[in-house]
Amino acid sequence: MERQLTTPSPLIALEHEPSPRLVVDPPLPRPLLEGRVYIQYRAENIRLLPVFGAGALDVSPRVGHLHITVDNAPWHFVDASGETIVLVGLQRGPHEVLIELADPTHRVIAAQTVKFIVPVQFTKATGAPAP
Repeated sequence: MERQLTTPSPLIALEHEPSPRLVVDPPLPRPLLEGRVYIQYRAENIRLLPVFGAGALDVSPRVGHLHITVDNAPWHFVDASGETIVLVGLQRGPHEVLIELADPTHRVIAAQTVKFIVPVQFTKATGAPAP
């Protein structure tokens, strides 16, 4: 029986690769209530790997990584894990996270901004707002 695969094999170069795409979900609600931000995402038509430099532009299937900027900071961090983005220690209130899909030379291919509010946290013992 022949099986249909939904993704290309990383072992065979592709002649015509579709454009990469980034799909980002809002933060998961339950951890957000506890002050933790978990952002799930999916990168399509690109493999997220810690491979950098102009030479990696010729790799097929295509490779890339993420740039993640929190609250318009003048810096970003790089992630190539393909795992859920986890942010902790943010102050209560509104925030935004810019997630950019980049090629091995750091050229941005696609981007999405996620806006959310870290709610007031309450202590379990007293039910009062946490300091």
